[in-house]
Amino acid sequence: MIAKAVGIGVTLAAAWAAQQVIAGAWKVALGHKPPKPEDEGDARFAEIAVAAVITGAVVALARVLATRGAAKLLN
Repeated sequence: MIAKAVGIGVTLAAAWAAQQVIAGAWKVALGHKPPKPEDEGDARFAEIAVAAVITGAVVALARVLATRGAAKLLN
């Protein structure tokens, strides 16, 4: 039970950290934050799609690595 709670916490923290890194890198590279689905603006579909793909891939990888790392530490 405790291992599951720790795993969830680590996974959430890793996902949040990954999103922060992506947002920072995006801002450095393009001069603005990545577009969000709810934003009304002049973001092109291609930019929105690229942001979604990058964010999804990096967050998924961070979750997997965090979950595996937490499992190794707790077992």
